[in-house]
Order: sequence, then C-alpha cells, then structure tokens
Amino acid sequence: MKKVYFIVALFAQVVFAQELTKVTSGNVERIENFASKFVTQRNVDVWLPSDYSKSKKYAVLYMHDGQMLYDAEQTWNKQAWEVDEVMAKLKTAQQIQDVIVVGIWNGGETRHFDYFPQKPFEMLTKKQQDSIYTLERSPGVKLFNGRVSSDNYLKFIVQELKPLIDKKYAVYTDKAHTYIAGSSMGGLISMYAICEYPEVFGGAACLSTHWPGILQVTNNPIPNAFYQYLKLKLPDPKQHKLYFDYGTATLDALYEPLQKEVDQIMQLKGFDAQHWMTQKFEGENHSEMAWKKRLHIPFQFLFGK
Repeated sequence: MKKVYFIVALFAQVVFAQELTKVTSGNVERIENFASKFVTQRNVDVWLPSDYSKSKKYAVLYMHDGQMLYDAEQTWNKQAWEVDEVMAKLKTAQQIQDVIVVGIWNGGETRHFDYFPQKPFEMLTKKQQDSIYTLERSPGVKLFNGRVSSDNYLKFIVQELKPLIDKKYAVYTDKAHTYIAGSSMGGLISMYAICEYPEVFGGAACLSTHWPGILQVTNNPIPNAFYQYLKLKLPDPKQHKLYFDYGTATLDALYEPLQKEVDQIMQLKGFDAQHWMTQKFEGENHSEMAWKKRLHIPFQFLFGK
C-alpha cells in the first residue's frame, strides 16, 4: 500500500494541496500554482528520494505532464508512470546516480500549443499553419486552443523554474546533470528543449515522440519541418544524450517510419551509441502503463553510473 505524504508549497507559507499525492518511495513536495510571466499557472511536483540529503548533490530531471507521473489514483485515466517506483528500484540496484524529479503539470487546454515546437512550426507556410489551427481533436473540440507558444514554455522552465529548483534543492546546476523527458507531445518538447538550450540540458528522453504533431500522417507537412529543424539544431553529439522510442499499437503505430527518418539524421549528425538510443517496443501502445514498463531503460541511459 502506498504511503501518503503531505505536499507543501516552496514559497513563504506552507500550502496543502486538496488531494495528496501518494508515492511508494521518497517524498513529493509541491510548488502550487507556480505564477509565471510566460505560461498559465500550474503545479510543479518535486520528487525527492527517501535518502535525500542537503549534504550531497543531485542531478535534476524535468518531466512534462507532471500530474501523470506518480499516483494513478489521481490521474484522469487511472494510470501513472510510477516514476518514484522506477527510480527507487534503479537506485537500490546502484544502476543510476542520485536524481530528483521535477514534474511540471501540463496546462490542460494549453498543452498542445505549449508543447508543440515553435520554430519548426514557423518553418511552415502561413497557409499550412492556418490549416493546422483549424483541426479538431473531436467534433467541435479544437486541437489547438491557442497559438503555438512553446518558446515561452521553455523560458518558463529555464528562466523561472530552474533557478528556483537550483536555489531550493541540493542539486548540480550544470548541463551534465540537467535532463528533460516526456512522452508523446512531451517527447517533442523535450527534443525541442535540448536543441534550443543545449547549454542547459545535457540529455533528453523522448518516449513515443509524436512526430506527426497532429492526428494524421497523410498530407502532413509537420514531420518534414521537424527533420529540417533537427538538421540545423541538434546539439553537440559528444556532449549530449538523446533517447527515443516507440511502440507499434494505437497512436504509436504511426511513429516507426517517422522515427526512422529521425534516426538517419542522428547518424548523419554524428551521434553514436554512447550518446543516442532509439528503441522499438513491439505490441506496446500509447499509454502511461506502456511507458512505465520501459522507463528504466531511458533512466539507465541518461543517469547510468
């Protein structure tokens, strides 16, 4: 049975969240309704290992969709990555370095335009952009509820959130110990983050990366824009690590040919097996349960001793 830990704000006064996040290992502290000049307010859940101590230093992993990371009882689909369990098992086996996890909640309606890489989007023609903005997730429900603004989302992480984490916690602040990770659209924004801020992030894990950007592949100009962007902006292959993966079921069934194009670019840009990994998971679908099962692989790749 999972232990219950109180979630406290990291500001001047202690604030208790309405519902408590449950973890099996370590503790979760919450920065509640983080006020930003770049994005809408959102919670940030910081996971600390059970042996967390101010007397040593920790690497930092920033993860998107923070409300889906720790506690399946409180997620919309009753699934979670169970990051605390995966981290604890790897640490007990002495397979990874000391890490804390900063889980950034998505903004709900803002998620798609927060996470969609902005500069590749701006490579599209205005006609293509306008057409994409008209797309619907379901009848009457727009896919984009606003203009693509992921540059602001990254500014929020780099200029506002990271300085707070660096000050509040016993962490290394250099790029060699700063990582970013997510799945689906979170995979896209993780890729974008390491390309836009190679001096900040030393590694990125991009699970089930949503290369289509929208819900279709046919007559879709977006993947080619991503390819062109990567050719221009991939970081130094000797100083950065990139992990990609995909399944073959549900939405993940779209990804294999697109990921293979990305893999060719990775090879072209000089990434070797020490700094780049792409994995295929036959039969796995697009869900937190699938990502949980294989999360130890990118964690070992990024944080392995």
